[in-house]
Amino acid sequence: MKLGRGDFKPYIRLLAYCKPYMSRLIPAVVCMAISSLLAVIPPWMIKYIVDDVLDTKNSSTEARLSILALFAGGVVLISVFKAMFSYCHGYLMAWVGQKVIMDIRLELYDKTQKLSLRILYRRRMGEFMSRITNDVSTLQGTLASVVVDLISQSITFLGILGFMFFINWTLTLCAFAILPIATLAIDRASAKLRVVGGHIQEQLAQLSAIAQESLSSVRIVRAFATEKQEYDRFDAQSRSHFKAIIRGAQTRGLLEGFVEVVLFAALALILLLGGHGVVEDRLTTGELMAFLTYIGLLVQPVRVISRVISAIQQGVPSAERVFEILDERDEVLLPANPILIPDMKGKIVFENVWFAYEGEHWILEGLNLSIEPGERIAIVGETGAGKSTIADLVLRFYDPAKGRILIDGIDLRELNLTEYRKRVGVVPQDPVLMKGSIAYNISYGLPNCSVQAIKSAARMSEIDEFILSLPEGYDTEVGERGVTLSGGQRQRVAIARAIVRNPAILLMDEATSSLDALVESQVQSAMNEAMKGRTSLVIAHRLSTIREADRIFVISEGNIVEEGRHEELVMSRGHYYNLYQLQKGITDA
Repeated sequence: MKLGRGDFKPYIRLLAYCKPYMSRLIPAVVCMAISSLLAVIPPWMIKYIVDDVLDTKNSSTEARLSILALFAGGVVLISVFKAMFSYCHGYLMAWVGQKVIMDIRLELYDKTQKLSLRILYRRRMGEFMSRITNDVSTLQGTLASVVVDLISQSITFLGILGFMFFINWTLTLCAFAILPIATLAIDRASAKLRVVGGHIQEQLAQLSAIAQESLSSVRIVRAFATEKQEYDRFDAQSRSHFKAIIRGAQTRGLLEGFVEVVLFAALALILLLGGHGVVEDRLTTGELMAFLTYIGLLVQPVRVISRVISAIQQGVPSAERVFEILDERDEVLLPANPILIPDMKGKIVFENVWFAYEGEHWILEGLNLSIEPGERIAIVGETGAGKSTIADLVLRFYDPAKGRILIDGIDLRELNLTEYRKRVGVVPQDPVLMKGSIAYNISYGLPNCSVQAIKSAARMSEIDEFILSLPEGYDTEVGERGVTLSGGQRQRVAIARAIVRNPAILLMDEATSSLDALVESQVQSAMNEAMKGRTSLVIAHRLSTIREADRIFVISEGNIVEEGRHEELVMSRGHYYNLYQLQKGITDA
């Protein structure tokens, strides 16, 4: 059967995760080996019972009955020991297997959390969820198959083979003359099972992606009355997944059935040839019965081994999908000796920064920008000009293709990224709140945050009065993504979440663009309070929100084309003036 090295590479890598648990894995394998060997002893005892007890007159009846009782007790004792060792290896292997799978799932989740946004945005989130849940669960079953079934059934197979050769090597060779047919069937089916296994996991990933996408957008689905459309899409994908599973079950069932037929054909051949041997006194009755019993026992290990090969072929795609994520190259590399700025001032400098999301489709082209500590800066421009990209680069979600970004004179790529981000507050356009209480969301990322700090941040963001009006106050649950709060309330909670960490740098990425005029003025007031004394970078679409900025930068075609205060830029009648007049005309209309 063609199980090449490539087929086992993912499993060899998978087994490497067992290394920390060798203190349990080795006893498990020992128990497994003893249990497998004990399973092949009873047929050998049958030979002696038939030949030396039942089919002989050399001893008295009492002696023969005593020997028979002794053998019967021995069979029971062997079964007891076999059960004990089976329990031990089952428990130990389950423990090791679950720990390995947990380690892989945690590593995969951690890797996914740290992947570049560029990589994350290439796929739907449901696909990543499928790999973390479904593919890892598949590995759980295949790990057990490879370690437990393959080892234990191989030992059983070799033990049976040894006893069969000892009883009669001629009959053994005759029996195994048929096995190449089963091997050929396993080889053909294995190749198909690998393809089918990959198709099953791919269909399941698509199913998870559709469900995640639809449920996370339930407001849009209901607003546009597309429940039936989304149901039909999910139903069609479910049927595709069902068909893939059935194809795998059919192939696996045909393989196991064919192997069983081949083994029983071997049993019939042995019965015929062995019967001739007994009649011609070349073989004892006990030897024939033991041999036939071994042939019958051989069905199980061969069937299980063929099932293991099927599991390997179907599990390889899952392992490859998991390791594909784990092997993704990090685009934002962490420094070997990260620098920590104990008292960050918040000076930001862009030096000749070039950036593109794909290839050389440049979003920023040699951008130079300097922001002093405590300065309030606004960045405006047309859609796609690169405004949000600047905020993403300050957060180091990406690294520039050329040039560098300095924070307090130090290259951002050399800083301790975790500690740096703790000193940066972010208020996005769509503030995503986590499931939990309002207090939890304000202190998100700061597990030791005091109640006083939470309330102080809430007062500064002008949400404190609303929170205290709720029956449970700060302990009120906000629901998933904060759906129980209005847009303005979510935005002010997001502002409180940003300033509770007392950031040196505050990023406002179009924080009021989705709000109406009244709510916008309320949120703007909270934003102004939050920006006091901090280096503030405001990405703005509505120019009315940035009149008080110390400097306004106008971005066009990847670079700064204008710079100044609001009044100066209006007077210059350039890009900013055109944007201002356009928005003023829309507002007046």
